[in-house]
Amino acid sequence: MAIVETKELTKVYGRGDAAVTALRKVDLRVEPGEFVAVMGPSGCGKSTLLHLVGGLDRPTSGRVALNGQELSELSDDALTRLRRREIGFVFQFYNLIPVLKAAENVALPLVLDGVSPRKAQSQAQLWLERVGLSDRTDHRPDELSGGQQQRVAIARALASEPALILADEPTGNLDSRAGDEIATLLRRVVDEWKRTVLMVTHDPRIAAYADRIIFLKDGTVVDEAHLAGGNDGAEKLVRQRMEDL
Repeated sequence: MAIVETKELTKVYGRGDAAVTALRKVDLRVEPGEFVAVMGPSGCGKSTLLHLVGGLDRPTSGRVALNGQELSELSDDALTRLRRREIGFVFQFYNLIPVLKAAENVALPLVLDGVSPRKAQSQAQLWLERVGLSDRTDHRPDELSGGQQQRVAIARALASEPALILADEPTGNLDSRAGDEIATLLRRVVDEWKRTVLMVTHDPRIAAYADRIIFLKDGTVVDEAHLAGGNDGAEKLVRQRMEDL
């Protein structure tokens, strides 16, 4: 069973003459254990697709299913529980709480979901160690570099042990070296920790870390590339496909 499946997924913002179609009848399947990147020109609907898959927004028409569960069938409360327990989110600007230490940021979603503070802290420590920040657990975001903050965000996304990680431009606020480190970490999320990653990016170098790339243009899927886990010619292939859009 696909972990993510969309059928004729459509999203329209506004009405009448002001209506803008962000996505138009998008069909997508992501299998368990895949690392899939979504690319395309600015405004092509990449982030909209991620928000619909993550239940952060509702489609105008079509369907989204996670592990066979259609999101449209869920109440708001059930959708909130699904986001907390089955999906980890990683955003471009980290979205860390400035007054909380790294371990507290990672533990917070667990505590909000009813996990005991002791168990939440234990999970936070575990994942901070796994992302290479065991010596930064007591540091606040303003005491961390951008790459370190994004590692904290990834640890937070993984702390609830979700099957799916949704990453929206996770390297967009980082320099090339830190960006490569985060892309390498997301590759480990798939290969070592057996999660599924669906990532939006504008950067061909970062997309080349994925197994497969979906190309969007004007809200529709126009191309697809299989990269076999990111081979040596992957970045060149991705750049060429982007130029052809």
